[in-house]
Amino acid sequence: MLNLKTLVFGALIAAASVGATAQPMGRDAADPIDVRQARQAERIEAAFYEGRLSRREFRALKREQAEIRRYEAQAKADGFVTRREYRELQLMLDRASQRIRNS
Repeated sequence: MLNLKTLVFGALIAAASVGATAQPMGRDAADPIDVRQARQAERIEAAFYEGRLSRREFRALKREQAEIRRYEAQAKADGFVTRREYRELQLMLDRASQRIRNS
């Protein structure tokens, strides 16, 4: 009987440890979308403080970043980002990057 309890307890611990190490949404900690968003935010801030962006341009770029974050949150709401949603996020980030570069 003791062996059965030990086996059951061991199986429960193993199952709990597998769940604890699972990655959310199937992505690793360095999510490329989040990395790109952070890099773009840094570029916008740097351009503004270096005087390459007017206040109006700065606000417009920040609004665009907020729109991308909203779309990302909506895509992640069901716990899974589809390929289509991922491609759309990448396209949004590409367009934002181009606007930052051109400002």
